[in-house]
Formats: sequence, structure tokens, C-alpha cells
Amino acid sequence: MSALLEQKCPCCGGAIEFNANTQNMKCPYCDAEFDVAAMEQSAQKAANAGQDSFEWQSQGTQWQPDEINGMGVYTCKSCGGEIVADATTGATKCPYCDNPVVMTSQFEGGLKPDLIIPFKYDKKAAKEALNKYIASKKMVPKIFKDQNHIDEIKGVYVPHWLFTGTAVADADFKAERVRTWSDNNNNYRETSYFDCYRSGTMDFYNIPVDGSSKMDDTLMESIEPFNVNEAVPFSTAYMAGYLADKYDVDLNSSIPRANERVKNSAVSALEKTVTDRMYSMVIPQYSQVNIANGSCAYALYPVWILNTTWNGKKYTFAMNGQTGKFVGNLPLDKSAFWKKVAILTPALSAVVYGIIWALGSM
Repeated sequence: MSALLEQKCPCCGGAIEFNANTQNMKCPYCDAEFDVAAMEQSAQKAANAGQDSFEWQSQGTQWQPDEINGMGVYTCKSCGGEIVADATTGATKCPYCDNPVVMTSQFEGGLKPDLIIPFKYDKKAAKEALNKYIASKKMVPKIFKDQNHIDEIKGVYVPHWLFTGTAVADADFKAERVRTWSDNNNNYRETSYFDCYRSGTMDFYNIPVDGSSKMDDTLMESIEPFNVNEAVPFSTAYMAGYLADKYDVDLNSSIPRANERVKNSAVSALEKTVTDRMYSMVIPQYSQVNIANGSCAYALYPVWILNTTWNGKKYTFAMNGQTGKFVGNLPLDKSAFWKKVAILTPALSAVVYGIIWALGSM
């Protein structure tokens, strides 16, 4: 079998990886640091020795044969161990010697990423974020805080399709405005009804859609936004030391979700121009959104995935590897919840009674 692509330290020959804190390639053996661009150029020169030179193509191009020439999927160059991974794994670590490797041949036949957002938070920061997140939740059982343990923590570059375009939106809303007043004898209530039509043109940039079926879409969208302005041109060097997935949800399959996100945002923006006029109720009636000048890019987003187990159940958390935003599901302390309900019930009952009495007196 042929070898995997590994970034080697020019000083000691050890396998090096991308360091989220320094934003450079760093050797864990001799602590030498190297610029990412310089390492990428060095790797390309070594890979292309004796071959014709080539240039990267524009976005959406196929991987070129000479970019993956001589590279296989299963043999670790450092220890000779065989690595077994599914068809969408693009970067991982050798299970025998723990060296970071990039499985470039997995990307053969697919589109090459245009952009990559490097990790800014490392594994230590992800662990600290999990502990802080759990400690901040008051309705979590104390025993969970004491006994849960991390089963798995991994930094993954998740494939995303980024959609850019112009939306021309039309929407119709029914709205109500209520006015109340009183005199010495009576209380009065006047309801006015309005038909509100809105139309507008909005530009959308880099609307992300998760391109991996293995990743929960709700979880991925919960840790947005990512700052695409900090994305850099794709380089395999950034993947060293992290996992990476190749997309298995293609561009065409991602378009319906992109359309849905654009439409929801466009209609919401139009609706806000109605609600800002102090109507007491706004009800959407009709909407139509047309998207023009659409384009798409392929990017890899940094995500920390953490799994814990407690009381026989798994809990999954995710952290934005660029911004540090943290989300996840937690168990509920039912006794604490019902105590809180018992405290709030009298106050809520008084509020409800007051509203009913006020309506009955009109």
C-alpha cells in the first residue's frame, strides 16, 4: 500500500501538526515552529519532484491527479500501521503512533475545498468550555456535574457549502393595532386591521449548509456564526492534527436547505419592518422569494465535538473552533425543576387572574 501524507519537522523529522494557539505548524518533539505557507510549499516541492509543475484551478475544480500521486489511504509512514477509516474521512491520527495524517486520496474524484477556517481554540479550551457550560446550568443534577466523564473529544473540520446571492422578496402580512381607554362609566377597546405589503432586495453572503450527513444539522447551525472573513485558501497543512470529513451531501442536495434559510431570513427581515410599527399582532399571509446571481463555495469549518456518558445515556456537545461558542444537551434535575415551578406558580396565578379580571371588566 502507498503512504499517507504526513507533515514532517525539518529539524527532527517528527510528525508535526497545526497549533491553534500560535496559528503555525508546531513540532511536539522539539517545539520548532514553522509558517503554514512555507510548510505547504515545501510539501508541494517534495511531492512534485521530477514532475511537471501545475497551478490550482478556480473554485469547484476537481483534484488533479498529480496532487495525490503516490499517496494511499491505509499505511502510516511513521510506524507502518494500517489505518481503517470510512470513505468520508480526510484527516485523522494513526491509532498506533498517534501521528497526524491527511488522507488525500479520500478526496479524489470530489471537489477541492476553496476555503478553510483554522482552529483558534485547542483541546484544552474545549474541555474548559464544557466544564464552564455545565457549571452555569442551574437545573442540571449535581451528581451529573460530579460524575460525568468525557468519552471522546475531537477537533473536526466539517465540510460546508457556502451560498452567496441576491434575494428579491415579496410578502403580505395581516396586522392588528389595539387601542383602549376609559371614562367614568365604561372601558373601551378598539381594534384596527391592516393589510401590509412589503417588498425588498437583499444580498446574502456565505450562507452555510452542513455537507456532512454524520453531523447533526441542528447542532452545527447552533454554533454559528463563523467569521468567513478569517477564512484562508485551503491547505492540507491546517488539517494536520485534526479530523476532517469529505462532504457526502453534495451541492445539489444542499440547495433546498440554502433556499429555506435565505427565504426565512428574507421574510423575517420584511416582517420586522411591520412589527417595528408597533402593531399588537402580525400574521404572515403570503411570501415569495426569488434568488438571483447565486454562487457557491466549498469550505471546511472547525468544530470541537465532545461526548460524555452519565447514567447510561450519551450527551453530545459542540464548540465553534473559531469563536468558542458552546452548545449541547444536558439532563434536567426534575426535583429542582418542580421546586422552581412551585415557587413561581403563585405569582403566575396572580398574573393570570389579573388578566382575566381586566378582560372581564371591559
